[in-house]
Amino acid sequence: MSKVKITSTNFENKKILEDECSEVYAANIIGGQWSLVICSWLLQGKMRFSEIKKSIPNITERMLTLQLRKLEHDNIIKRMVYAAVPPKVEYELTEIGYELKPIIQQMEQWGKRHKCLHAK
Repeated sequence: MSKVKITSTNFENKKILEDECSEVYAANIIGGQWSLVICSWLLQGKMRFSEIKKSIPNITERMLTLQLRKLEHDNIIKRMVYAAVPPKVEYELTEIGYELKPIIQQMEQWGKRHKCLHAK
């Protein structure tokens, strides 16, 4: 018996758009509030899980774990495990991740300007 692949039209449309539009592909990787915030903090250098969690108090440990795994899967961050007791794990941006720096800075500047204009 053959395996039937079941996908939603919405998922298929999203995948097609992502394949055809590099901007959508990029937005799907760093889009979402947590990924962008994590990358922003990691622009400052290596951080341990607890340091990231402390920097983003509203994120749950589970969500932080999921986001770190996603960013690692997408090659935006790397996870380094050191042989120590207790185990020491640090996260840092990859070379590709550091390429986000000017983009994140531009988004920050745009956000500040837009917030000011929107508040009027």
